[in-house]
Amino acid sequence: MNKKVFITGASSGIGEYLAYSYSKLNFCVGLAARREDKLNKVAKKCIELGGEAIIYPLDVLDENLCSQTINDFISLPGSIDAIYANAGIGSPDELSSGSASVMNKILSVNILGVTNTVMPFIPHLKSSKSGKIVVICSVASFRGLAHHSAYSGSKVAVRNICQGWGVALRKHNISVTAICPGFIKSEMTDKNEFYMPFLMDTEVAVKKIIRAVEKKKKVFIFPWQMRYIGVPIMKYAPDWLFSKFSI
Repeated sequence: MNKKVFITGASSGIGEYLAYSYSKLNFCVGLAARREDKLNKVAKKCIELGGEAIIYPLDVLDENLCSQTINDFISLPGSIDAIYANAGIGSPDELSSGSASVMNKILSVNILGVTNTVMPFIPHLKSSKSGKIVVICSVASFRGLAHHSAYSGSKVAVRNICQGWGVALRKHNISVTAICPGFIKSEMTDKNEFYMPFLMDTEVAVKKIIRAVEKKKKVFIFPWQMRYIGVPIMKYAPDWLFSKFSI
């Protein structure tokens, strides 16, 4: 077993199914998330599918623990094939609360969680002159969403970070992909009480994500309805029109 993949937010949703997909290819998967009990269940299935699984109970806001965890994973036998910065949260801004705590939490997890995950890997990737960095962004990064501005703001931030990293690391043979999905079946979307157009099955979504990563796409927007219809509307519709469709 000579290839490794590190995945945050691996206890459910996209992260969980990424772990299963790579396990089927006999990868060693580093599974990071806060919920150790769920990580153990995911790890067990990964092993059943033919992979090797290492669990790391981890809060991506803990910079020191992230660094220690990643150094441990790097030290394991095998080469780093890909890093998936997938951990993220989302909820309404709670504008009437008078408190910034909810928005600050979303911004912290979704932005600092990405940098805390990726930055410790970069010196190793540069020295090995290989690797793929993948950040799960969102189509929400193309428009400031009413009542969800912290979430959409955090996603445009990490999409721009990806663009900068991609330019800086290209000469080191390191690819950087910003994944911008629409609605994907997950614990987060299960909580949504509004209509979610083009809701996609998690396993189907993960297959598309891995294909885009292997092709070293810089930005991957999916499903196609979002790429060709949803995102152009989000980018160019005037506020008065967009407000009719805001969640």
